[in-house]
Amino acid sequence: MSAGGDTLDKLVVFLAKRDGIDKLVKTFQYVSKLAHWGAESSRPEFAKRAKSWETASGLSRKAFRSGRFLTGFNNLRRAPPGEFGALAVLANAGEMVYFFFDHFTWLARAGVLEPWLARRSSFISAFGESVGYVFFIAMDLVMIRRGLRQERKLLMREAGAGKGADREKELRRIRVDRVMRLMATAANAADLVICIAEVEPNPFCNHAVTLGISGLVSAWAGWYRNWPS
Repeated sequence: MSAGGDTLDKLVVFLAKRDGIDKLVKTFQYVSKLAHWGAESSRPEFAKRAKSWETASGLSRKAFRSGRFLTGFNNLRRAPPGEFGALAVLANAGEMVYFFFDHFTWLARAGVLEPWLARRSSFISAFGESVGYVFFIAMDLVMIRRGLRQERKLLMREAGAGKGADREKELRRIRVDRVMRLMATAANAADLVICIAEVEPNPFCNHAVTLGISGLVSAWAGWYRNWPS
C-alpha cells in the first residue's frame, strides 16, 4: 500500500513539472504516430483518429513550452568561462532559438498567424534545436569522461580510517551523474534525429518508425531523468 502511495506521490510531483507533463504528452504524440503508421492501410478510421491525437499532442506541447526560451537566455548569462563555457553558450543559444521560434510555429498552426509562417519558423526552430543538441551532447560526453577519471582515482586511492564511507558516497554521486548524463545524451541524440528530419529530410529520418522510436526514446529518457528520486 505504501509503495503504491509512494509511486502516486512521485507521479503527482512529476506531472506538476513542466518537463514532466511534456514527456507524458510526448509519449502520447509518438505512440499515436506509430499507431497511425501501423493502422494506415488496414484500419483507416483508427489511423485517422491516431493522426488527430498525434497532431493535438504536438500542438499542445508547443503551448506548454511558452516562454521557455528565457531559460536558455538565463543560462547564457550564467555560462562558465573557458572552453566548457563556449560549449554551454553554443548549446544554450541553439536551445533559445529553438524555443523562441517554436512560438511562431505554434501560433501559425493554431491559425492565429499566417499558415505559411509555420514551415519557415519550424525550419529555423529545428535548426537551432539541432545546434543545441550537438553541443549539449558534447558537454555531457566531456563530463562523463571527467567522471570516469575521478572514479578511477578514487578506486586507486586506499581508503583511510574513517574515509571509506566518504569515498563510497563520492563514487555513488559520480555514477548517478553518469547515468543521468547518459540518459540526457540518449534523449538529445534521439531528438537530433527528429530535427534532421525537419532540416534535411531523408527516407531514414523521416520514416514514421524512425520518428516514432526516436520520440519515445527521448520521452522515456526524460521520464527517467525527471522522475522524483
